[in-house]
This record gives sequence, structure tokens and C-alpha cells, in this order.
Amino acid sequence: MNKNSSNKMAMAPNTSKKRETVCIFGTGDFGRALGHKMIQSGYPVVFGSRSTQTSSLIPKHAEVLSHAEAAQKAAIIIIAIQRQHYNFLMPLAEILHGKVLVDVSNNSKINEYPESNAEYLAQLVPGAKVVKAFNTVSAWALQSGTLDANRQVFVCGDDTEAKQMVMDIVRALGLTPLDQGSLLAAQEIENYPLQLFPMWKFPILLSLGLITFFFFYCLIRDVIYPYVYEKKDVSFFIAISIPNRICPILALILLALVYLPGVLAAIIQLYRGTKYHRFPDWLDKWMLCRKQLGLVALAFASLHVLYTLVIPIRSFVRWRISSRTISLALNNQTEPLNTTNAWLSDSYLALGILGFFLFVLLGITSLPSVSNNVNWREFKFVQSKLGYLTLVLCTAHTLVYGGNRFLSPSSYRWYLPNAYMLSLIVPCIVLVVKFVLIFPCLDKPLTRIRQGWERNPQYSE
Repeated sequence: MNKNSSNKMAMAPNTSKKRETVCIFGTGDFGRALGHKMIQSGYPVVFGSRSTQTSSLIPKHAEVLSHAEAAQKAAIIIIAIQRQHYNFLMPLAEILHGKVLVDVSNNSKINEYPESNAEYLAQLVPGAKVVKAFNTVSAWALQSGTLDANRQVFVCGDDTEAKQMVMDIVRALGLTPLDQGSLLAAQEIENYPLQLFPMWKFPILLSLGLITFFFFYCLIRDVIYPYVYEKKDVSFFIAISIPNRICPILALILLALVYLPGVLAAIIQLYRGTKYHRFPDWLDKWMLCRKQLGLVALAFASLHVLYTLVIPIRSFVRWRISSRTISLALNNQTEPLNTTNAWLSDSYLALGILGFFLFVLLGITSLPSVSNNVNWREFKFVQSKLGYLTLVLCTAHTLVYGGNRFLSPSSYRWYLPNAYMLSLIVPCIVLVVKFVLIFPCLDKPLTRIRQGWERNPQYSE
């Protein structure tokens, strides 16, 4: 079955049954937004509040009753209030007995309390069936209808039937429920919205470190060296020239780092002779953030393209071209076309264009809206086969750019090679090792290992 069909089935509401009334405790922003969305989806909604006066903020077609009256009208009660106000539920314990309480709360910091809010709620009302859900969806997204970016709703609870009832509501709202297991998972679910780009932390910190290193490296070679030995002030290189050196370097290195953990994982599996053993934690975390590394690499590649496009309008470039033209005219000289350099220049540009095209294709395919519409084999072909082809083209682009300057003594200032030479180290290592791994003597046993064959059963868990 196509993987898309399961998603569509999961999101399709069951319209053949009449919706049951849902009670919402709390008339704040989230409670009102969720109530409005439920009414749009055909659910009768009743609000439980300290004040039973109807406000213009309350969604139309929704009743506002006291907490006790509202609770008696519904089997599912959504607790849209903060944890510190849960104590008012204790006197309602008899009314809430056997009902499904949906905790949607979040905290202000990670692990703020010893237990999760949902577990705390279950302790206060032991006769109720507590389910954690909806805490990863914002009131703004519910009100504006922009749910594409956060369509997934994590759900957990100890009662299977209660959890299924909540997941049915999630589907009816056009969202995708993800069953996270028992209520013990509530702490992790509550911490999730508080994490600031958890998968982006390593790529961003790594990028900042590489930017800092290569900026000072290029500053020493391209600005300080000419000033010391040639008395030339080329400090304006800091604005365009140096960033246009750093961006392609980072794009190439980060792209290579996307595929390096896969190569390392293959080597580890060959060594162990089994796939039934966890990789080291650092490798697991590295593999989980490969998508983010690739997108950051694409961002630097795009900046390189923009910087390159403005080169002809730079004052320094126009001055250098005009000076060269005037010098040839005054000396009554012409400069014949060097076909070798022309070939190198056109090849360098062609490789860069093709590499960037595939780079963009990889980035587009990694977007959820696109990846959800391709099957597993198509996704793997683009991200793996075309990904390595992108790495080959970008590495060749850099090699052709270097030309014969790799062996030129003038390319080494203070014994420091040009920065683009350093950028080739990681990509070349990845490509060489990958080339070795596709030899039949290694590829066949690796394929068998990944299919479940074990050479060293002692490694299996």
C-alpha cells in the first residue's frame, strides 16, 4: 500500500457517527480556539467556567456552564487550564469518575516538576482516565487554520479505550495522532514544545564554529598577508570576497557530513557482523540531524550563488577589468583565447550549476509536504543516490576551480594552503570510503547484515 494512503486514512474523520459532546474546562485562548475548531468539525461543545456569563469571545453554538454542570454533559473533558489551578478538580472527583480527562497543559521550563502535569492530574482525580494530548498545537494555529507545520499530535495514556477516543477527535480535527504509549511518556511530550530547535542545535553550533575558523583563516591569508608583505590594503575583501569563499566551503563540508555518518555506520556493521546492536550515542545523534545539516548546507550554497551573481558589479572587479583593458590598449597588445582555461572555466561553472540544482532537489525532497508524497524507494533514491551524485559534482566543482594551483607555491601563504583545499578533505574521505564499500566483497556482506543475517551473534541484544 502506498504510504500516502495510510496518512489520508488516519486524517479522515468518521462522519458516519454523530459527534459526542465535548467539555472544555477553561475559556482562555487555547480553550476557545480548540472549542471553535471542534464546533467546525461537528462536535457539540460545552465550556466549564467559574463565570457562566456568555462572552463575545466564546465560540458561537457553545454553552457556558459551571464546572459541575458542564462535566455531567460530556464523557470527554479537556482540561485547558494551568497546573497550579488543578486543585479545583478535587471536589469534582465523584462527577469526574470514569470520565476521560485530556490534559493539554505545558510548563514554562523543561522538567519543571518531578512528575508530568498529566500524572499529577491523575493523582488528583484517581477515578478518571487521564490522556495527554494537544500540547504541541498552538492556539494561533488552531485559530488561523495553519496546521500544516504542526499537524502531528502526541497522545499518551494508560487506558487504551480512552486514548482511542481522544485520537478519534484528533483525526476529526484534521490532525495526525501519534500514540506515544502510557502516561509515563507525558513528561517527554510536555518537554517537547520547550525545546528550541533540538535537531538544529548541533548543525548550527558546528556551522558557527566552522564560520569562525574559516573567517580568521581567510582573513590571515587574504587580508593580513598582502598588507604585511605587499603593503596592499584589501580589507574590503571582508564584505564580499571572504564570505564568498566561506559559503561554498561550508556547503561542501556540511554536505559531506550528511553522508559521513552513514559510511561510519556501514563500517561499524561490517566490523560487528550484525545490525542488532545500537550505534554509539554520538553517531545516533549525528544521524538524526542529517536533514538539518543538509538544509544548512543548502542555505550556504544559496548564499554562494547570490554572492557570485554580484561579482560583475563590484567596484574592485570593474576596476581590475578596465585596468587590464587599458594596459593592453596602451601596449598595443591582444590577449589570445586560452582554450584550456576556457574549458576549465566552463567545466567549473557547469559542475557548479548541476551540483546546485541537485542540492536544491535534495532540499525540496526533504520537506514533509514533498516527502509524504513519495514512497520509500523514491525517497531513498533521491536522498542517497542523487545525494552522493551531488557530493561528487560539488567536489569536482571545487577541484576544477583549484586547477593546477594545488601545486603552485604562490598558493601557500605562510605555509597555509588556500581555504578551498581544506574543504576537500572530508568530502574526499567520504567518497573514497563509499567507493570502497560498493566493491562486491564488502557490499554483499553489508547487504546481508542489513537484511538480518548475523556473523557475530554475541553483538546482538
